[in-house]
Amino acid sequence: MNKESLRIVYMGTPDFAVESLRLLVEGGYNVVGVITMPDKPIGRHGSTLQPSPVKQYAVSKGLPVLQPEKLKDETFIQELRALEADLQIVVAFRMLPEIVWDMPRLGTFNLHASLLPQYRGAAPINWAVINGDTETGATTFFLTHEIDTGKIILQERLPIADTDDVEKVHDSLMVMGAKLVLRTVDLILEGKADATPQEAFYSDAKELRAAPKIFKETCRISWDSSVKRVYDFVRGLSPYPGSWTELVAPAGERMVLKVFSTQKIEEAHDLPVGNIRTDGKSHVDIAVPDGFVRLLNVQLAGKKRMAVTDFLNGFKLTEYFIVE
Repeated sequence: MNKESLRIVYMGTPDFAVESLRLLVEGGYNVVGVITMPDKPIGRHGSTLQPSPVKQYAVSKGLPVLQPEKLKDETFIQELRALEADLQIVVAFRMLPEIVWDMPRLGTFNLHASLLPQYRGAAPINWAVINGDTETGATTFFLTHEIDTGKIILQERLPIADTDDVEKVHDSLMVMGAKLVLRTVDLILEGKADATPQEAFYSDAKELRAAPKIFKETCRISWDSSVKRVYDFVRGLSPYPGSWTELVAPAGERMVLKVFSTQKIEEAHDLPVGNIRTDGKSHVDIAVPDGFVRLLNVQLAGKKRMAVTDFLNGFKLTEYFIVE
């Protein structure tokens, strides 16, 4: 069997999954169907339906698309079976029931944006940056019953610079991961995909960390943390979904402030945590236990994202404010 005759069903939804699909299509691999999430209602009244990035690409290439609400729906199972896939590939999709992942004769493999077994879960890229890791990577592995626990086929490492935010790491992993998907398919075609149980990688993982889904409350900055911890937290959520705090005026008025980038200032001081040090023109420093976190790029609720100098031009912030 060669890549032209290997029948592949591809499953994915967001931008991250488009690059792998693009390389498969442009590389001449036989993608016989694409599975993605149903179109998402957008707009004020939800009257407009927005197709996923994967669907948009698939339609542009004339690929058959299925968008099941429920993956155990009998109609969907019949449609999937009719595609007669030899192999299924999952990139940033959703948890599959066994009846789906066990269907193709060569199995189903997933591209995960971490060095498994590290960071099992929905948000591995964010958590690697939030935790201040200096390295992450991508892993392909065969799906099994427990999420993100299947045998590993390939891994590749990616350094994380101290200045990288999650967008930079996401984009680098997207490109690197797509190439890893093609290498994995080629190994399977050659019969050389000797998958290894994840237990064999435990000694390399140091401390196993989870990567749970991120919610709004997850993104609230804790100013009780160290300078580095706050700095890493902000870049691990920038630009999306964005970390946030509350400005508290002397009279008690509260305003939500999103923070997209910061600078570390490690110095001794005697200010209470959360106090603001500013000249009202060029800088805003927030006191934390071991120094200050200088805000560089922010956004008030209902306003545009802007440099802190522009923010200070339009907002009279004084040292009487605090953040919580």
